[in-house]
This record gives sequence, structure tokens and C-alpha cells, in this order.
Amino acid sequence: MKDFSAAAFSPEVIAAMTEALDGAISSLPEPVSSTHVSLLAEAVLRAAKAGERDAVTLQRLALLELQIMPRI
Repeated sequence: MKDFSAAAFSPEVIAAMTEALDGAISSLPEPVSSTHVSLLAEAVLRAAKAGERDAVTLQRLALLELQIMPRI
């Protein structure tokens, strides 16, 4: 996972990020792997760090990024 230790977010942004991650995870078919959760979390962090603040948009960006990732 990329290092986000220098990132700082307001409580409102953290709430939007949490909502986005929870929504993204719940939209995936069971069982959801820890790898997918990590990739979604990283995508949400990256988008929020870039300035996105809307939970729905953060969720969609994370899911789209997961969808276009190369299969390993």
C-alpha cells in the first residue's frame, strides 16, 4: 500500500471516505478479499488526497479503479 502517512483530512472528509469505502465493499460479491479491501481503501485515500470530497464519487472512483486493475 502506498504511504499516506503525511496526508491529513478533516473529520468531514474522513466521514465521506468511510462512507465511500463501506459502500464500495458492500457492493462487491461475497467473499470480499482483503486485497480488494486494501485496493479500494488506497483508491479512496488517493482520490481524497487529490481533493475529491463527495462520498458517492469517492466510492465510484474506487470501484472503477478496482475494475480496471490488471488481474494478477
